[in-house]
Amino acid sequence: MAAKNLVIVESPAKAKTLEKYLGRDFQVKASVGHVVDLPKSRLGVDIKNEFAPDFRVIQGRAKVVEELKRAARDKDHIYLASDPDREGEAIAWHIAEQIKSGKNHQNIHRVLINEITRRAVQEAIAHPQPLDRNKFDAQVARRIVDRLVGYQISPILWKKVRRGLSAGRVQSVAVRLVCEREREIRAFVPQEYWSLEALLEGPVPPPFTARLVEWQGRKVDAKKAPLSQADIDKIVESLRGGEWRIGEVEKKERRRHAAPPFITSRLQQEASRKLGFQPRRTMQIAQQLYEGVELGREGSVGLITYMRTDSTRVSAEAVNAARAYIEERYGAAYVPEKPNAFRSRRDAQDAHEAIRPTSMEYTPERVRRYLRRDVFALYSLIWDRFVASQMVPAVFDQTVFVIPVGDAVFRASGQQLRFDGFMRVYNEGQETNGADDGEEAQEGVLPDLQKGDLLKLLNLEPHQHFTQPPPRFTQATLIKELEENGIGRPSTYASIISNVLDRKYVTLDEKKALVPTELGFLVTDLLVDSFPDILNVEFTAGMETVLDRIEEGKEKRLKALKRFYSSFSKDLKKAEKEMRDVKREETPTDIACDKCGAMMVVKWGRNGQFLACPRYPECKNTKNFTRTPTGEVVEDNGTAVEETCEQCGRPMQLRWGKYGRFLGCSGYPECKNVRPVDKPVDLNIPCPQCRQGSMQQKKSRRGKIFYGCSRYPECDFATWDMPVAEKCPKCGNPIVVEKVSKRGGRTRSCPQASCDYKAQVGDA
Repeated sequence: MAAKNLVIVESPAKAKTLEKYLGRDFQVKASVGHVVDLPKSRLGVDIKNEFAPDFRVIQGRAKVVEELKRAARDKDHIYLASDPDREGEAIAWHIAEQIKSGKNHQNIHRVLINEITRRAVQEAIAHPQPLDRNKFDAQVARRIVDRLVGYQISPILWKKVRRGLSAGRVQSVAVRLVCEREREIRAFVPQEYWSLEALLEGPVPPPFTARLVEWQGRKVDAKKAPLSQADIDKIVESLRGGEWRIGEVEKKERRRHAAPPFITSRLQQEASRKLGFQPRRTMQIAQQLYEGVELGREGSVGLITYMRTDSTRVSAEAVNAARAYIEERYGAAYVPEKPNAFRSRRDAQDAHEAIRPTSMEYTPERVRRYLRRDVFALYSLIWDRFVASQMVPAVFDQTVFVIPVGDAVFRASGQQLRFDGFMRVYNEGQETNGADDGEEAQEGVLPDLQKGDLLKLLNLEPHQHFTQPPPRFTQATLIKELEENGIGRPSTYASIISNVLDRKYVTLDEKKALVPTELGFLVTDLLVDSFPDILNVEFTAGMETVLDRIEEGKEKRLKALKRFYSSFSKDLKKAEKEMRDVKREETPTDIACDKCGAMMVVKWGRNGQFLACPRYPECKNTKNFTRTPTGEVVEDNGTAVEETCEQCGRPMQLRWGKYGRFLGCSGYPECKNVRPVDKPVDLNIPCPQCRQGSMQQKKSRRGKIFYGCSRYPECDFATWDMPVAEKCPKCGNPIVVEKVSKRGGRTRSCPQASCDYKAQVGDA
């Protein structure tokens, strides 16, 4: 019997999970994401015709659209179940436009599924909604504004700097924040200050340390009232022979409350701090957990609620389930009298619950054997945070000794954990930057002393400190900065970070902090000068508010677009005429061309600045260079390494080229031998083509990982997908290859072109 109803989702993994919860009356199909978008080759927005977008079926998706049309043709009802956010609404709207016909036009419904569980899916199907025009308009407005900015500023950058550059309404502001922070760091001048600690012993052990906090009635403050070495010497001298006694003893109970369950930005930050995940990876794994993972005989199960949210709200049903779990697992003492409630940010859309497990039945211990290590790590993080959010506070006993000695006052503080509360399950990570503010609280327990107890001075120890510059942004702290400034929304943070790294405007230092490149500084300076509104934090945050108003029905899309473009178009015309023409700029140097003798100049090219002969095209000599700390240009002849050229025997040098680092012969140009820096990693899997070599993990010239035979160039077998030592069940080929994608999940296929074997596998 044919299914009477059709449910359309945007990914095969999500479709597989929904099939389990819906009966035979429902057919589930996947659109594999967007089916239409603005054309890549041109602007695609008719500015003169009220900013009409020219949405077209995406290349390669025409077949998908036809399959959806055929599936919808004889159905009584069609349910569009793409993700419950603006982008999901746009996907649903575009699919509806493609498949609607006279028969089913009135039978197309929208269903919002916050968690992919049997109860939630069936509840959503039972109570469908109409498509939301306002939410769709808000997403289209965002798409149009981003297209206008990107496709109209980028050509100016191509003309003035070099081809391939891009600008973005949000990404450019993110780069500006990183650049401004880096300039603060470079301009920072460290200031010396001193602190003084006293090691003391009372009638009761153990000895303890007290810190100088006041001198001659003035509080010691590293920033407002720093002490010099001369001050410390004077204080130490004045304390000689002084009597040390406990002046005041302050004892109090301190409570630390649990953090709320995760919203998107906090999940990305905490996964970065605790697991070392980049935001893009965090969201890819979270998408898998939301859409469903294979749990053995249970099949595909959605383990978490929707992962793009800015709300800390949790359903009463989920709260009650968590409280019951806590009482059973940890005891009644860990359950608060009333459920913990948390306030969302004032500008939160509050459309979805916080990120939480869909069911307390799926404990991390129960699902561990089915999940990859990284998937399990993120699920455990979400689970622990949610459980802890409904537990009682941790309780500390805090003790403070105030010790006056002459004109000085010392202070010692310590604390002891009396009841662990939520910390039994979870403790929030802290962002560290290595700054030494000299104000760390003493941990542990102070001795049991009373007011007036005589103390013995064991040692006075001065410490020299220097004020620290503001720390560089990490991916986690940049997301926090964007969130606090109202820039972007939960669904955009991961792509913002990925874009600025992929565009080479920002790179990562050895500590994984974000550092702007020369290109990042240059493009930011050009855009700030020519487009002050677009690069303004307040303006970008204001645009998010406008989009929210469109979604709420408080503002029309066209009115907002006209207001935006009236000022933006003026900046475009001005930039065309007045933006610096970096491409034609040449900065003289005192480095002579070793081919023609002319003094070389610094120019900008596809890969940044370089030395070039000013007599081009007659002389095409170019060189790399570096700058000294004072900014002087010095010719870069490469860094010597402990390897020799296998062709001529001369030393090899580490150099930079079009595709990054490589080893080149120091005898260049007589010897042009080059080889990659990174050595291949042997996988101990026989090559399926020559059966003699073994498969190795290698990097392409552009830095992308691929897998090839160790006997190259004798054997040229290579694949982008990871080889697995498993015979193809269809043709018997000695290996299959594995690929993981956001939409398709984890799949294995045969690398032989003549074999069409392909199968989706679980995360075991």
